[in-house]
Formats: sequence, C-alpha cells, structure tokens
Amino acid sequence: MQLTPLCLMLSCLQVSPDRSQFFRYDSITLSCEDQLNSTGWKVKRKTPEGGVRPCSSGWGTSSSGSTCIIGNTYPSDSGVYWCESRAGERSNVVNITITDHTVLLKCPALPVMQGAAATLHCEAEMYSSNHTFDFHKDGRFLGSSPTGEMMLHSVSRSDEGLYTCSIPRVGESVGSWLNVDGSLPSSSSAPPAASWSVSVPRLMRHLLVGAPYLLSTILLGLIYRDRARGSSDGHGEKRAAARSSWKSSFSPTKTSTSQHRRSFNAGDSLQHRTPGCQRGYF
Repeated sequence: MQLTPLCLMLSCLQVSPDRSQFFRYDSITLSCEDQLNSTGWKVKRKTPEGGVRPCSSGWGTSSSGSTCIIGNTYPSDSGVYWCESRAGERSNVVNITITDHTVLLKCPALPVMQGAAATLHCEAEMYSSNHTFDFHKDGRFLGSSPTGEMMLHSVSRSDEGLYTCSIPRVGESVGSWLNVDGSLPSSSSAPPAASWSVSVPRLMRHLLVGAPYLLSTILLGLIYRDRARGSSDGHGEKRAAARSSWKSSFSPTKTSTSQHRRSFNAGDSLQHRTPGCQRGYF
C-alpha cells in the first residue's frame, strides 16, 4: 500500500483492503501507522449513538495495540474511524460504509496524490459476465465500462468529488468521496469527519528528529568553507613572496648607486684641477 505525504509526516489510519465501501460479512483490517512511534495508538470509532469507543469494546478485535480487525461487518459498523494516542492526538479520519446494496463501488479510502493514478471498481454482489457498469460523479454520467473499472490516469483537484456506480437491472451503489491530496470534502456533499488535532509535544518530537541532521550539515559546510579560505590565503602569501624576490634580483641597490655617483664626481673634479696646476708650474 502506498503511503501518502500526509502519512509520511504524521500518524495515519490505514484501511486494508484500501477502500471505503464493503459488503456485509466482509473483513476489514484497520491499523495505525506512525513514522516515529508505532506504539501507544489505538483505533477508535464514533458509534451510531454519538459516543466514542476503542477497538475491542463492543466492536472489532485488537490483534495488537495499534491494529484492529472487524471479521464480519454489518451495516451498524458504518461510521467514522481514526487513530488516537494516549495524549489525545488524532490521525486522519476515514468514513467506512457497510452496504446492503447489491452494487458496491471500490474507491480509495485514503487521499490520492495529485498526478498519481486511481482506479474505481464497480462490483455486483452476484457476479455475471453480462454486466455493464456505469460511473457517475456528483450526479453526472462519466461513462460505461464492460470490466467494471474506471481509471483516473493523472488525478487533479477537478477529480475530487462524490462517485457512484450502477449496473442496469441490478442496482446502484452508495456514494464514495474521492479525496485528493488530503483536502477535506465540503460539508454539503461529504459525510461528516472528526477534526484533526496535532499537539505541540508531537511537533517538537518531529523537530528533534530532524535537528541533528540539519546541524551536522551546517557544521560540515562551515568546516569546508574555512579550509578552502585557509588554502587560498596560503597560496596568496607564497605568490607575494615570489613576486618580491623577483623584483629584488633585478633592481640595483642604493649603495652601488651612491658609490657610482661619488666616483663620477671625483673624476670630474680631477679633470678641472689638472690644467690649473700645469699653469702654476710654468
């Protein structure tokens, strides 16, 4: 069974088989899936009288703390189901219908991701190869199928709605709401659903799980940046030293320049004094 993005982030009620309608005497398995904590969750339902009961308290059998099995379903098992923790946190809700109709529409119980494919299957309680299956959405005829299947190849928001199917001279199914990407059905056309509550401690637990990975990534990035900066500074100092050495090897020093100037001035003075001395002797 494919997990929706909703179930990957928070606790989620899974229904097996994955559909929201069942015939009388079918078997249903309800399980609570939690990516962080698989224990401490129980399947609960709203009773026809308006109360709330956990699994094994007048309905279903609990095979484990977070899994409940309804072996022989009855119309009285129709209703709203969800998972609930000891702290009162709730998962998504699923509306399950146990029908006495002779026609059943198999529609995904969990939200379908946008862009994914979804299959609607129409089934008669008494099989016959001569059946023709008609599909409707929000009361509008969609088409007929000889196999009883209608494929939605790339689901979008426009595919969300209330679907039914019918078999001529046999009967019509009850409606099933196709939910896309976790959007909630409108109150006018969808069955009632319990509200979703996520407590602050649960959100903090999710943040604590992801925080070490985020911090380690940041630290590794800072270490890499500092090493790269140190390496570039070392190369810059070496280039500066080499440039200074090259200039000094090709530039005359101040001492040699001044000595050259002094020797030139002394020679020039001797050249001017020699003729005067000669004239003095004569």
